[in-house]
Amino acid sequence: MPGTSSSHHVSRRAALAIGLGAAASVTLPGPRAEASPGAVGGARLGRSGVQVAPGAPRLPKLAAQSWLVADRDSGDVLASYEAHRALPPASTLKMLFADTVLPKFGRTQLHKVTAADLAGIPYGSSLVGVQAGTTYTVEQLWQGVFLRSGNDAVHVLASMNGGVAETVRQMQARAADLQANDTHVVSPDGFDHRGQVSSAYDLTLFARAGLRNDDFRSYCATKTADFPAGGKKTFQMQNTDRLLTGQGVRPYEGLIGVKNGYTSHAGNTFTGAATRGGRTLLVTVMHPRAGYEAVYEETAALLDWGFAAAGKADPVGTLVAPLSEQPKSAGAADSGVGAAGAGPEAAGAPAVSRTDDWAFGGSAAVAVLAGGGLLALRRRARPSGRRRRQA
Repeated sequence: MPGTSSSHHVSRRAALAIGLGAAASVTLPGPRAEASPGAVGGARLGRSGVQVAPGAPRLPKLAAQSWLVADRDSGDVLASYEAHRALPPASTLKMLFADTVLPKFGRTQLHKVTAADLAGIPYGSSLVGVQAGTTYTVEQLWQGVFLRSGNDAVHVLASMNGGVAETVRQMQARAADLQANDTHVVSPDGFDHRGQVSSAYDLTLFARAGLRNDDFRSYCATKTADFPAGGKKTFQMQNTDRLLTGQGVRPYEGLIGVKNGYTSHAGNTFTGAATRGGRTLLVTVMHPRAGYEAVYEETAALLDWGFAAAGKADPVGTLVAPLSEQPKSAGAADSGVGAAGAGPEAAGAPAVSRTDDWAFGGSAAVAVLAGGGLLALRRRARPSGRRRRQA
């Protein structure tokens, strides 16, 4: 979709920015639901509606169905809206794929692609142009994943990792370790597979974990790269992260990644990270109701707010540490679960993630994470009859 003109996106940013005088404000929804005592990251993150501490700077006006602002280093969640709402993640799920698979192969490792590597790519997928019979470096394949969101590159790397099914199993286990209990992985590519969901909270966990890897951080910050086009020919690909490249919107100062996503079903999703004055913020925005650039503009507005709120906004929750990095004696308080002794997590039972029926095209599912695995109990869904498109 073509970008907007300069005058247009400036006015859109102005409407979203914190600003002075009659700048954007937050319209709080009606009565909020009671907190979910077992919400990962804290009880407030289990509530509906905007969550922000009293006395914090005024938030921008937003249209997203879910969003979250957090400090990467401290893990403090500064503000959120429907943080644990399960929604289709589109290609932002590739952050979990990369966090799971990227450490397993060296950048210079070579792989000659076969037709079997490319089997099963969903119709309508975004592709970088991987060709069977051509040899690629692992670095080139990851550039295809991060810059062009190429599902062909994802499937080749998944094939190298033991296959799609094995990679899905590993991704779900990694999500469980990260305590990303809203996430149900069906395929590593993030496409509109039935039942594939995540949340603003979980996507932020994936970005935070991934950015600890130097290669992950390097790939998501790369603006352009040359990709093999057959023989000795190459073509230049550009990162589809518009806040990084400035295509259609103003590039964001200090942006270091991480991943955007779009499908016709999921709409636009984006997790971005930016550093200013030695402080790094993470923002996830899911499903703004209108406009292709809106996901980037709302992310930029929330980053602006987060940097302006330094020292002025008490946290409303926390990004929890992976279970594998916690002391074995850690209890509910250590893992960021809401009220001590309340909820299934506090009792040591597996966490349950629920999803909205509409995200399944009329189906419902319950994913139970236990012991690093997944037991999926699903009702039969009605076929939607629509082909999905991804970019």
